[in-house]
Amino acid sequence: MKYVGAHVSASGGVENAPLNAQTIGAKAFALFTKNQRQWHAKPLTETSIAAFRENLDKVGIRLEHVLPHDSYLINLGHPEPEGLEKSRAAFLEEMQRCEQLGLSLLNFHPGATLRKISEEQSLRLVADSINRVLEQTQGVTAVIENTAGQGSTLGHRFEHLAAIIEGVEDKRRVGVCLDTCHTFVAGYDLRTETACRETFAEFDRVVGFSYLRGMHLNDSKPGLGARVDRHHSLGQGKLGWEVFRYIMRDGRFDDIPLVLETIDETLWAAEIAALYAIS
Repeated sequence: MKYVGAHVSASGGVENAPLNAQTIGAKAFALFTKNQRQWHAKPLTETSIAAFRENLDKVGIRLEHVLPHDSYLINLGHPEPEGLEKSRAAFLEEMQRCEQLGLSLLNFHPGATLRKISEEQSLRLVADSINRVLEQTQGVTAVIENTAGQGSTLGHRFEHLAAIIEGVEDKRRVGVCLDTCHTFVAGYDLRTETACRETFAEFDRVVGFSYLRGMHLNDSKPGLGARVDRHHSLGQGKLGWEVFRYIMRDGRFDDIPLVLETIDETLWAAEIAALYAIS
């Protein structure tokens, strides 16, 4: 069964996110548990935590179909000690907030070399960062999102994801989120059924579907291999509908959160309905 939703607002408190998801017909959703543009946040209150879980029950969305996203400031592959430790501390805080909410996933961008160290060195730092945080938390899986490949960012090649996973000691608590826009602009074609079959076969060979914990469903404004991260509404970009039809009909994408991050939130309800209609 497919669980489709969108990255909804948690304005006014995380407890509002499930209610916002319900209004668009979502069966899954993503959220920020704190302001994604700031390093620190006020601790979650017991009242807010209880209301979050109560509202999840009310709207019928399961904890495992919620895919929170960490702060954009975090760089777990940072080449400088001060930036690395600051990122690791912030990532630990994000994981602990997920623990408090009872969530089992935390989606994050792996980081960037800042062109000061090699990709291999930075990837090892990401894996080591994950190991350190997993040792201090329980029950939450670190979910690596593939990236578009802008600048010096890591994660735009499936081999990058595999290298990070290889370096993580507890393989049960590491996974991957594939973003369709990022995958496409990183150079993996998804415009036809044949292209989808080949690209996902390569993902399975290099990383493995056993590590897939979620998807971001986005069309793309740039073309294949552009390495520019600009999402578009479904069917309005360079991808078209075939990849989304493929995902909705393939059992390998069952029972994970399939989350829209498309650019026009007024279309989310219609996009969710359209996805279920082609499944």
